[in-house]
Amino acid sequence: MTELASIGLDEIRQRLSQHSSELTSDIPYKSAATALKKAAVLIPFVKVAQEWHLLFIQRAVHEKDRHSGQVAFAGGKHEKNDTDLHRTALREAHEEIGVSPDDVTIIGELNHHYSISDFQITPVVATIPWPYNLSLQTSEVAAAFTMPLAWLANVENYVVEEREFDGKKHPVIYFKEYEGFLLWGATARMTVSLIKLLQKA
Repeated sequence: MTELASIGLDEIRQRLSQHSSELTSDIPYKSAATALKKAAVLIPFVKVAQEWHLLFIQRAVHEKDRHSGQVAFAGGKHEKNDTDLHRTALREAHEEIGVSPDDVTIIGELNHHYSISDFQITPVVATIPWPYNLSLQTSEVAAAFTMPLAWLANVENYVVEEREFDGKKHPVIYFKEYEGFLLWGATARMTVSLIKLLQKA
């Protein structure tokens, strides 16, 4: 865990590339016949007091949004004008929290993860300079905050439960509350997938 706090950027890039073909435990919630919508999120590494943190958002509260108020990574649905899913992640991060694509260095990606709302999500891993003058799209984002990578990697800080949905068992991860924020669901699975890849030498 201490190693992850100060792991070198080249080492992060190398571990992501070495293991990028490995499957995660994530599977679609519905049958293979269900049409999945493509989406991408940006997982930004930032340095806080010389230690790696990940940058998260808390979504704004909307009555009809099933993901309302949840902790997430900036991101969203792939649009037809996006050249690829990396561009989707960059565009959404710019729209939601004001991070310029020119300030983002992409270092890899994770395999697909899935949401209960039938999205196939590509997590794009990157770094951004920190501190950064974020500009939140308040209609979509209530807050932006960081969590230490070492804290996230501590298995004492989360639990994994299994839930059945549409005849399949799915892991549901719940982190302990961190400074008033509760990380769980698809974003928690992406976070744990990332950490497990980084822990493989």
